Formats: sequence, C-alpha cells, structure tokens
Amino acid sequence: VANEGGKHWTVNEVRALICVWSDKTIQQQLEGTVRNKRIFEQVAARLQKFGIDRDWKQCRTKYKNLKHEYKSVKSAQDSGIASKSMKFFNELDAILGHSTMEQASKSDNDESERPPEWTEAKSEKDSIG
Repeated sequence: VANEGGKHWTVNEVRALICVWSDKTIQQQLEGTVRNKRIFEQVAARLQKFGIDRDWKQCRTKYKNLKHEYKSVKSAQDSGIASKSMKFFNELDAILGHSTMEQASKSDNDESERPPEWTEAKSEKDSIG
C-alpha cells in the first residue's frame, strides 16, 4: 500500500479522514465523479480543522487504499474466509457496506449510528494508546 511522502497516517488521522468521508455530501460527490481533486481538496481542508496537515493527494491515496483493502476483506468474508480483517473495517462497512439508495433514504444528520470516537474527533482526543 502506497506511503505518501514517507509520513505514516496515525490512527487519529485515519479516524478523522473516515469521519469526513462519512459525510453524506462527500460520499455523494465521490460516487458521482472520477475527477475528484476538488472533493479531496475539501476533505484536506476539513482535516486542517482537526489539526491534520495532509494535502488532497495524500487524502485521495489513503481513501483509495482504505477502499481497496475494505473490498478485499469484504470479498474474503463473503467467500467464507473470515480470518482476513483490517483496522477500521466496521467504520468503512458503515459507509461502503450499504447500497446508495439505503444511504440516500437515511435521515440527514444521524449521529446515533456513528461510533462515539467519530463525533469526539472534533475535540482532539489523542488519548488512544
């Protein structure tokens, strides 16, 4: 998996990226386009608000890598190979594991379905250890 400029993504950085990615408008924009530089510029700008300094290319690469890893774990599980797993699988499954129609019909700002650490990411909780 590609390493962007030698700077490894921390758990909190990935959580924040997934949090931004879980935003319904971001998801809809990503589904609807191939040329997505502007969308990832928005993602990078939102990460800046969390104090995370990543450019749009780094965000796009990490997004693609997470998505690819999720799909390979998901297909392994679907074919009965349960031993394959990844960090953040449940978070990604919440975003990628449903049909787009199901996503569109969900209420606009449903905080109850998000794990607590996603909503807490805003308050800079770096106490994971």
